[in-house]
Order: sequence, then C-alpha cells, then structure tokens
Amino acid sequence: MAFLQLLMNENLFLRDPQDTELGRKIIQESISMIDELGFEKFTFKKLALKIDSTEASIYRYFENKHKLLVYLIAWYWNWIEYKIDYGTQNISDPSKRLEVALRIISEKKVKDASFPQIDEEALYRIVIVESDKTYLTKQVDSDNKEGLFRGFKSLCKKIASYISEINPEFSHPHSLVSTTLQAAHHQLFYAQHLPALTDLDNNASLHQQTENFLKEMVFKTISA
Repeated sequence: MAFLQLLMNENLFLRDPQDTELGRKIIQESISMIDELGFEKFTFKKLALKIDSTEASIYRYFENKHKLLVYLIAWYWNWIEYKIDYGTQNISDPSKRLEVALRIISEKKVKDASFPQIDEEALYRIVIVESDKTYLTKQVDSDNKEGLFRGFKSLCKKIASYISEINPEFSHPHSLVSTTLQAAHHQLFYAQHLPALTDLDNNASLHQQTENFLKEMVFKTISA
C-alpha cells in the first residue's frame, strides 16, 4: 500500500523505520504503548513482545528509547508543518497564514488518512506529556548538533516569518513562537490536570479556547 512519508533527519535513526514493514510496526506500536504506559514504563523489551520480534531487531532501527521518542516528537512537528504548508498554500496575507497556523497548532488532532501508519491522536497526547523530555537532557547540545530538533526549529522559523511580515519591527518573533507552541500543550495539560494554573475550562470547547487564547496572546503582543 502506498502512503506519504515525511522527510526525517537521518541522525534520528539507524535505519529509517518508514522503509520497512517491521519499522512501521515499531512506530505504530511504540506510539500505542507510550500513550498507554508512559515513557518511563515503556521499554524495548515490552515493545518486542508486543510486535512478536526481538529487542535486537528494534535496536537496528533506534539505538535507545530516548532516540525513538525524539523521532516520534520530530515526526509530529514535521507533520504540523506539513499541515500548515497545505493549509496556507493559497493564502498570501501573513495575518491569515498566522491564524491558520495557530488553529492547526490548537485543534484537536485526529487520524490523518495521508499517514495511515501513524495514530496522530495518540501521538498528540504523547507530545503534550512527553515532548519536554526530548531536550531537557544532559546531551541536548550534542543532540542539537546532530540536528535532532530541526523539525521544531523549522516550524518555529516558518511561523516567525509570518510575524515578521505582519510587523517587521517586532524584535522577538522566534521567542514568541517557541513560547506559543509550548503554551498550546501546557494549557491543555493544565486544564485537564492542574486547573488552578489556567483560565481554560476542561470541556468540549477546550481546543477552541486554546486557539482563542493563543490568537489573543500572539496578535496583541505583535501589535503592541
């Protein structure tokens, strides 16, 4: 079956999991298991049992479970950028492009038929809970030199360019965008688990509330 593939940094893996049936199975089941168990309790031993394979086979794709998590988070950011590119391809107004980007960042994630091998809804939950663990590490500088965060930085650069078009005098577009991307996840988490830390309500309109909050924060900041 033919399906779309996102271009991933080759330093994220030892062998591209998108290229083989076993690799795609590793990605599918690791998303399911990390979503269910949490990253701390997830192991390659448990994954091997789930996919009826061996730990050695998994290690041929990823050198450790941290690299696998970094791969999954990087795939998510690349997917978000792909969705923004698709959603803004016929829009020339940078303010409208920024609105589209903030909507895509905030909206509830559902399975994308273009990538049937990925459960984007489950991956979104992983990003909200686990993404900070990819860079809050002792090896962050070496990981950065290898380009492991290139997808996140590319997405920030793209959205920052919209802000610079809207207001060339605004001096902190990348800072605002990286803060906004983190806030989108943190506010959802707070609303669901630590409600005293947010003004958003954990109800059916939570994602719309998040979008409204981000739009107000970003547009008021760049127009101040």
